Amino acid sequence: MKHTFIATLFAAAIALPAAAADYTIIAPAAPGGGWDQTARSLQTVLQQEGISGNVQVQNVPGAGGAIGLAQFANQSAGNPNALIVGGYVMVGALLTNKSAVTLKDVTPIARLTGEYEAVVVPASSDIKTLADLVTKLKADPGAVSWGGGSAGGTDHITAGLIAKASGVDPTKVNYVAFSGGGEALAAILGGQVTAGISSYSEFESQVKAGTLRLLAVSSDARLDGIDAPTLKEAGTDVTIQNWRMVAAAPGLTDEEVKAISADVEKLHKSAAWQEVLKTKGWADTYLSGDDFKAQLDKDVASTESILKDIGLVK
Repeated sequence: MKHTFIATLFAAAIALPAAAADYTIIAPAAPGGGWDQTARSLQTVLQQEGISGNVQVQNVPGAGGAIGLAQFANQSAGNPNALIVGGYVMVGALLTNKSAVTLKDVTPIARLTGEYEAVVVPASSDIKTLADLVTKLKADPGAVSWGGGSAGGTDHITAGLIAKASGVDPTKVNYVAFSGGGEALAAILGGQVTAGISSYSEFESQVKAGTLRLLAVSSDARLDGIDAPTLKEAGTDVTIQNWRMVAAAPGLTDEEVKAISADVEKLHKSAAWQEVLKTKGWADTYLSGDDFKAQLDKDVASTESILKDIGLVK
């Protein structure tokens, strides 16, 4: 009887589905920005789809994600339940901050989304078009202040590329960095900076409400549902896309990495995640495994070249 009872329990245990992993996701920026939105979207869908039983999000802002990445790499090593979001902004910020911790110190899982940059001004601004902004920039580069995310990130790079394409020394760009999208938005709306640069989704509600004027977007063609020219159409030959990713802790086993990758793949394939992409206006740029690692290496190299070209990295 005893052996039969134990055997029955063992068989029942085998028949049960594996328990969903609990995750803690680090958003290495203040609330309100793209990384925070990405982390909380992951949290919602992972739980809603039953991929994870419990997901917590922690904000660790500063230095374009370098502070959050360093904390994550040092404190989460070997922890298969720890994740961090990041992206193109982080690549540039790590280079400009000469960070001792890099993306080689974590385990890349997948690129999730892509989004184009938007250039905006307050609705009350006398700047009506991108050409107006470029005219002011050419007249006195230092008098035009640009508000955006962390130094060396996509927003900063975009400002530098716009200056360069306009014949202005990009090292003279007056860029004001903010640690979170909420802070940057408040400064732009308050007229503390001349113009703002960020992913379109961070400005969308204010643009639709009429409190911000959208001058241009950084796509190579006009975006559906967005009434604004591309930078190229507006006379500035620049295209750039901000992508976002999720990574796991360092020091994991192959089995642990496979399990995390499988969870992220389930999330990507879910109808709930596709709805998030649609609602947020994020492009589906999903890439995982060795393909993503190879692309990440290329992106780091090309970003370093761009930053050197516009004077942000020596």
